[in-house]
Amino acid sequence: MKIAEIRELSTKELLERVDTETASYDQQKISHSISPMANPALIKQQRRTIARMKTELRSRELNNKKEA
Repeated sequence: MKIAEIRELSTKELLERVDTETASYDQQKISHSISPMANPALIKQQRRTIARMKTELRSRELNNKKEA
């Protein structure tokens, strides 16, 4: 997911998406430790996507504090 797509989401949608992506990431990590995945780079890509979402959430939080 690209940053432009992340910025289009509302804060509520973004929070839900972070939760689902984190759960999916955890599940992939566990299953990869049991039996290796064909493409382990997907784990890295998913971790970075989660980080991008959390960064956008933090940015929105800081912007709301500045405006208040």
